[in-house]
Amino acid sequence: MKEVYDFIKKCGTYYLATVDGDQARVRPFGTIDLFEDKLYIQTGKVKDCSKQMIKNPKVEICCFDGETWLRIACTMVEDDRVEPKKHMLDNYPNLRAMYNEEDSNTQVLYMKDAVATFSSFTKAPKEIRW
Repeated sequence: MKEVYDFIKKCGTYYLATVDGDQARVRPFGTIDLFEDKLYIQTGKVKDCSKQMIKNPKVEICCFDGETWLRIACTMVEDDRVEPKKHMLDNYPNLRAMYNEEDSNTQVLYMKDAVATFSSFTKAPKEIRW
């Protein structure tokens, strides 16, 4: 899992795909956090992507470093505790202008039943599960 975290951090931006009814929705994200041996993302509960993940928590994440791409298929699990929210915001202090671990909007979710696949045109795919 640390290898997945490090790769996403190196990429900086990843793309999160959710489902809205019968339509796929993809948007860029930049938050990733390793907390209590789980990979977390952060968003706001007022956003459509939050509502979509609550309704259907199965998502895919994709990022690319110019040579290798990573795809993660997983189930997102909301963690409403203050501790993971604080950990995330401490690692992304620029978000504190919009979010606070004590507010009712800040949302963190962790990846469960994840299958992460590293791929490139020159190497065999590598899969990591947790």
